[in-house]
Amino acid sequence: MQQHWIRFEHAGSTGIATLVGDRVQVHRGDMFGAAEPTGIVLALADVKLLTPTAPSKVIALWNNFKALGAKLNLATPAEPLYFMKAPNSFLAPGDAIRKPLGDAKVVFEGELGIVIGKTCSAVPESQALAHVFGYTCANDVTAAEILNRDQSFAQWVRAKGFDTFCPMGPVVATGLDPATLTVTTRLNGDVRQQYPISDMRFSVQQLVSLISHDMTLLPGDVILCGASSGLVLEALGDCLREAGGLDLGGVFHQAGEVVGDDLVGDRRLDRALDVLRGFGPSDVLEHHHAREERRARVHLVLA
Repeated sequence: MQQHWIRFEHAGSTGIATLVGDRVQVHRGDMFGAAEPTGIVLALADVKLLTPTAPSKVIALWNNFKALGAKLNLATPAEPLYFMKAPNSFLAPGDAIRKPLGDAKVVFEGELGIVIGKTCSAVPESQALAHVFGYTCANDVTAAEILNRDQSFAQWVRAKGFDTFCPMGPVVATGLDPATLTVTTRLNGDVRQQYPISDMRFSVQQLVSLISHDMTLLPGDVILCGASSGLVLEALGDCLREAGGLDLGGVFHQAGEVVGDDLVGDRRLDRALDVLRGFGPSDVLEHHHAREERRARVHLVLA
């Protein structure tokens, strides 16, 4: 059964809930364990969405898609190649991506995130999916010019670890088959990325198993699966708004001044819906960058 889980803040308290349309069905307990409904139902417009989990770490893959590897003439890795996004980079829907000082060019990539639900260490591949709670959306934001600025040392952590450089959510979806998802990135309505998750070099179960042999994965931890061809490069303004939302059809949406994410269930984002506080599966939020207006969104689509 598919469910859409969120973390939220309301009246000074934080909580967990399932999201059904624009109704926040509050639960008590642990999202990853014994959660039960309280009977309290809130309006989505009345809560502040938080990051979908509070991860101890976010791991992000490099060279995990065959198409991009072929385009860049990259050798097939024998094992997952990954880095980590710093906790200060985690960003909730509705919060702002802040541009680094200087004239930095920023790459944003829509990616699928694997959400860990059970502590796992050295888990065999055959048992890996039992440790996965669900899936979320994320932007792996990068200050591209910093990455290889020093020829003696690639600055992965610095380039990808600026404050606000890892927007996530707004929901965790359970009951999905990730192999059926397609990632589509649109900027100003134009498709800039489109690639199937089935093109990954390492499957979800392989990633969870292999990484768990390196480090213990805890409930709420997120593994970003990497991106394929068509990385999107933009000069950001002073502030990029991020917002999120979801509809009953399985659409996750995190749209912003330049970037946003959707995880789409059984249909594409092809119809306009009324939005709540900027939330909606097919809205495109406006922003102002210098004297021009831009629109962007990123979404993952079930094939």
